[in-house]
Formats: sequence, structure tokens, C-alpha cells
Amino acid sequence: MISPARLLLLIMLRIRMEVLEWSGTWWFLLTLVVQAVLGPLIGLFVWSAVYPADPYVATYYVALLLVTVMTESFEQFTFSEKIYDGTISHDLLRPQPVVIATIGTNIAIRAWLTIMGLPVAVLTGVAFGVSLDRAAVLSAVPVFVLGATLSFCWIFLLSLTAFWTERVHAIVGFGWTLNSLLGGTIAPLSFLPGPLPEVGRVLPFYGMLGLPADVVAGRVHGLGPLITGLGYQAAWIVVFITAAVLLWRAGLRRYTVVGA
Repeated sequence: MISPARLLLLIMLRIRMEVLEWSGTWWFLLTLVVQAVLGPLIGLFVWSAVYPADPYVATYYVALLLVTVMTESFEQFTFSEKIYDGTISHDLLRPQPVVIATIGTNIAIRAWLTIMGLPVAVLTGVAFGVSLDRAAVLSAVPVFVLGATLSFCWIFLLSLTAFWTERVHAIVGFGWTLNSLLGGTIAPLSFLPGPLPEVGRVLPFYGMLGLPADVVAGRVHGLGPLITGLGYQAAWIVVFITAAVLLWRAGLRRYTVVGA
């Protein structure tokens, strides 16, 4: 059993290595930034045209743009491909949890996307006259951390299906579509028709994107609603981690049998 201190050290070392490794792929990272900001920018232009006098729209989508570039996950590439090409066997032989490498890669990519995506968010905010409230931004920090964790757990969970199918990219793509629709990218949840806003606030997707953006935009007022939101995110993280552990164990048994 690895102690928490040693686990943290291993993750930090992995992050440092991955940050240096990804520094040579700026052109590829740029395509990831474009992919990440495209959805929020389209939503911003569409809903700003519909509600030109509502300052919430611009503030929400600038915040969402920041949240998106800082929480994007690509485990269908960085993890699932190791299952497909068999290189996960090397990770299994190391005296440390396999997920450490995945977490390190995830955080390293997010760091580069943040560096490259921040100017886009700043320019967009200036163009639309957005002024973020410092207190709201500080309040959003714990919500963002849990949202980023929730996003990673969700994509990693879907990526584990690579043990059973070669269509993991389609599965993750479907999960991304759900996230865009019910997470607040296509439209803020409050703009959706019928029961969709209530449904969206129960499902985990809002906690990944919409909730952090709403906190920054000042739509979540008071300590009570903030704690409720954090509790909702934490509950879904526990659900996803539990499901991921079960899938990992089942997938590892299958991988070992097939590879034997």
C-alpha cells in the first residue's frame, strides 16, 4: 500500500515529466484549444444575439470558456490507446497504480491548454465588456476543482470500455454530447425548455461545466447553495470512482485472460 505522501510525490513527478514532454507538441495543443473554445464561443454569439441586453450571457460563456479549457480530458487517447496497443502491460509491471500516469498526463495537458487558452478568454471578455467579480471567482475555486475531478472521472470511466470494445471514441463522443447538452455548453441550463433544467441539475454534467461557470457569473448566491453544489459534485465523484474501480477490475481480468 502506497502512502498518500508518496502517492502525491509520484503524481507530481509524473506531471513534471508530462509537462516537459508535451511542451514540444504546441501545434497539437493548439488544435485542442480550438476544439475546447469553439463550443462556448458559438454559444456566446448565439445567445448574445437572442438576449443582447442580458450581461449574464457574456459573463457565463467567458467563465465557461475558461472552465472548459482547464478541465478538458482526453483519456480515450492517453489511456484507451494503451489498451489497444498493449503498452498498458508496461504500466502494470510498475510498482505504482496505473492511474498515476493517466492523472499526470491529464493535468499536464490541462496546464498547457490553460496557458494557451487564457488569452482567448481574456480577449473575449474584453470584446464583450465582461468584468468578473473577484469574490465570485474565489468562491468558484473549490467548485472548479471538484468539477475538474468529476470531468476526469467521467471520461476515464468511459475510456475503460476499451477493455471490451474498439469503439471507445464513439462512446466518449456520446458522453461529450451529453455533457454539451446538459452541462451548459449549448445553452445555460436555465435557458433550456421544459423539465430539462431540473433534469440537468440532477445529472453530473452540470457539475463539470455549468455549475462552476454559474458561480463565476454570480448566479449561485450564498454559502448554502454553494455547499449544496459542492456536495452534489462530491456525490457524483464517489459514484464515478466506485464504478471505475469495478470496471477496472473486471477489465483487467479480461485483459489478462485474453493476453495469457
